[in-house]
Formats: sequence, structure tokens, C-alpha cells
Amino acid sequence: MQASEPPTRTAAFEKRLAKRYRSERNFKALGLGAIGFSIAALIFLLANMLVNGIPGLQRAELAVEIDFAEAGVTGDEVSLTAPSAMQVLELQGLPAVVEIYAERSLGEEGAEQVYRGAWRDVARALADDPALIYGRTTLWLPASSDLASGLNDEGSPEMQALADRLEAEGKLAKNWDWGFFARSDATSPQMAGIWGALKGSILTMLVTFVLAFPIGILSALYLEEYAPKNRWTDLIEVSINNLAAVPSIIFGLLGLAVFLTVFPNLRSTPIIGGMTLALMTMPVIVISGRNAIKAVPPSIRDGALAVGASPVQVVFHHVLPLALPGMLTGTIIGMARALGETAPLILIGMRAFVATPPDGFTAPATVLPMQIFLWSDEIDRGFVERTSATIIVLLLFLLMMNGIAIYLRNKFEKTW
Repeated sequence: MQASEPPTRTAAFEKRLAKRYRSERNFKALGLGAIGFSIAALIFLLANMLVNGIPGLQRAELAVEIDFAEAGVTGDEVSLTAPSAMQVLELQGLPAVVEIYAERSLGEEGAEQVYRGAWRDVARALADDPALIYGRTTLWLPASSDLASGLNDEGSPEMQALADRLEAEGKLAKNWDWGFFARSDATSPQMAGIWGALKGSILTMLVTFVLAFPIGILSALYLEEYAPKNRWTDLIEVSINNLAAVPSIIFGLLGLAVFLTVFPNLRSTPIIGGMTLALMTMPVIVISGRNAIKAVPPSIRDGALAVGASPVQVVFHHVLPLALPGMLTGTIIGMARALGETAPLILIGMRAFVATPPDGFTAPATVLPMQIFLWSDEIDRGFVERTSATIIVLLLFLLMMNGIAIYLRNKFEKTW
């Protein structure tokens, strides 16, 4: 039998082959270009946040030399660290003392630009180091917003000239403002902080987790392990999938119509915010929980039943522990999405000026995304810098939550 001849590569064949290779190269180039564009956009976003956010972690401060012994301000370690120390120092005339020594150190024009409530920073400095009250010391006190703008080469020419003069004399500088993480919202960017919003976010996320996680996990277990396969369970599954794609503002409307109608006195509180976000997060937890349960091999169930375990023991002693890492990963990712939401919280009243941190789940509060939204609407450039700094904190919070999810997945994930 005569062997068949190898196929001939005709010109048409070579043309089609070259076209195919060219298409593959173009597709690869497009993919690399898309990845490069995404990385470039991410780098630009992070760089822009850092450039604007790092100044937001600083504030303009004036150097004021104060002799507490000469001024007649008295106290000891016990009295200066007591809860009533602020009131006692105010009765001793500490605000007037600060004004007098500010005028001595900075002149009349410079003393007018010391923040009106700067004496409270002096009181806190005495509480941190009571030994200061026995002698002379130089304290850096917050400047006014106008002088801070002048230091940034903004504002009126007179204020810029004053800022340049004080800076040249070494009496005005931008220092790291660690109190930014300990203060709450304020009308001046010099005194604004994020602790109130951060604490509100933590309380709201706690309520969200306590409500959404157990209900979502139990719902996933029921639908996957116990629910009969009929039209009603099919309808429930379709509804859950649709709820996961519903815009977040719809859940805000639901919270407004239901929760605030039942609890009208709890407007703008973490418990109402957490209940609203729990509704939004629950479908994501159910879907991720069901996928994690499906990933457990049927042999685990068969083996447990073979040694005498009841169906309930199979689910809670064998299936649930093996599926829990995937469930936790989906839960954290869902809560990270909820952490960045503003639309549903606007509708339930968490768009509020909260000058003191919430002391419980039923106290008025705001959250980090809402604080960013409120500050971004201010015209003072100081608030723009504070906004960027808060965005950096929120991004770090989200990265931490996603990092925990990745850690749990890698640590407890099993391959079958």
C-alpha cells in the first residue's frame, strides 16, 4: 500500500495561518494593554490619594511658650489626670493664660490666629505630662483655618505674609497630627478627626455581622442540605440571586420604610445602619455559603452516615466545619462592600454632623464613607486634605478585611 503524501502548505493556508497568529498576538497585546491600563489607573489613584492625603495627616501649629508657675496655674499628677481636670484648669483661667502667652510669643496679630479652643490641647498636654506645670515649656498649638490656608499659599495676601513671617521665625510649622485619629468631626479642618466616624463604622459593622452571618449561613445550609427541590425553593433561589444584584439605595429605602417606622427614635444610629446593611449583605453570604457547601465532597456525607451519624450531625459536625472557611471569606468580602456604602445610610439619616463619638449602638453616629462624603462638599481646602487622609484610612481598613479573607482561605482551604 502506497504511503500518503504529506499535505501541501498552499499560499491560502499560509495566509490563514498568518492571520490566526496575528489575531492571537493582537488579543495578547489587548490583554496586556488592559492590565497595564488598570495598573496605571490604580497607581495614579493611590499616588493622588497619598499626595493629597499626607498633608491631611498634618496640621498648622504655632509655637507658644508658657510659664505655668509664673501664671499661677497649679495642680499635681492626681488632679491633672482626673476626669474633671479640664474643668478645674478652666476655672483657674487657663484659656486667658494661653491668650496672654500667645501674644507674648507671637505678637498680637499672631496670637489672634491661635485656635480658639487651643487651651484644651494645653490641658491635655498637662494631663500627659503633669511635670510641665512646674516650669516653662513651649507647646505647639493649632492655628486657625485662615492661617493654615496662608501657610499653603492660599487665602488673603495678608494672611500669607503673616504665615511666611511666622514660619521664618520658626513659630509656625506643619506637624504630624496624631490627634486626627482621636478626634471627631469639627467645623474647622484644623480640629477635625475621624475617631467618631471610625467608631461608628466599627459599631455598624458589628451589628451587620451579628445579624447577617448566622442568618445567611443557616439559610445556605437549609437550602443546600434540607430544602426540597420544587418550584418554591427555585423561586427563593432566584429571589436571593436577584437581591444580590439590587442597587444598595433600594435597601436604604427598605430601612427607611420599615426600621425607622418601627423605631423612629433610633434615626442615625449604628443599630439601624447595621440592620440596613445586613439586608444588603445577607444575599452575598447565602450565595457564597451555598457554593462553599457544594465544594464539600459527597463522600464526606456518605462516610459520616455510614458510621452512624444523624443527618444533623453530618451537617454541623462535618459539612459546616469544612465549608466554614469559604463562608467566612464570602462574609468578609460582603462586609467590605457594605463598609464602603453611603447611599443606604443617607436615607436612614446617618448623614449628620456628629461632634462626639457614639457611646453605644443607639447613639447618633456616622461612618467613614459618609464622613468622606460630607467633607468632600466643603469649600475649605483643609477639608479636601482631610478627605484624602480619611480615604487612605478607609482603603487600609478594606485592605485589612480582604487580607483577613485571603488568610482564612489559604489557611483553612482544603483540596479534594
